[in-house]
Amino acid sequence: MDVEFNSLQELYNRIKPALITKQNEMKRDGYPYIKIEDIWNFFKEVKWKKATDLELYDMVSDILNTDNGIIDNYLKQKLNLVNRRVYFEEE
Repeated sequence: MDVEFNSLQELYNRIKPALITKQNEMKRDGYPYIKIEDIWNFFKEVKWKKATDLELYDMVSDILNTDNGIIDNYLKQKLNLVNRRVYFEEE
């Protein structure tokens, strides 16, 4: 059975239970700051960026079986790209 999605939003909604499961696992493993959005963005921007003809079960398997440290490192690299500055006044 071929399942096709008309948008990334539709795909996101379909695999959201796997993302929630991964987030819960990461919380238990000491990564309470990782959000579902971080996990989704990691897979969209890194793991699946050049992939073609991915099946839904492949994507769910990737989510559930990827090492938590890899996702954590991705997020830390993203945070390092954010322009940080010292605030002296309230904004």
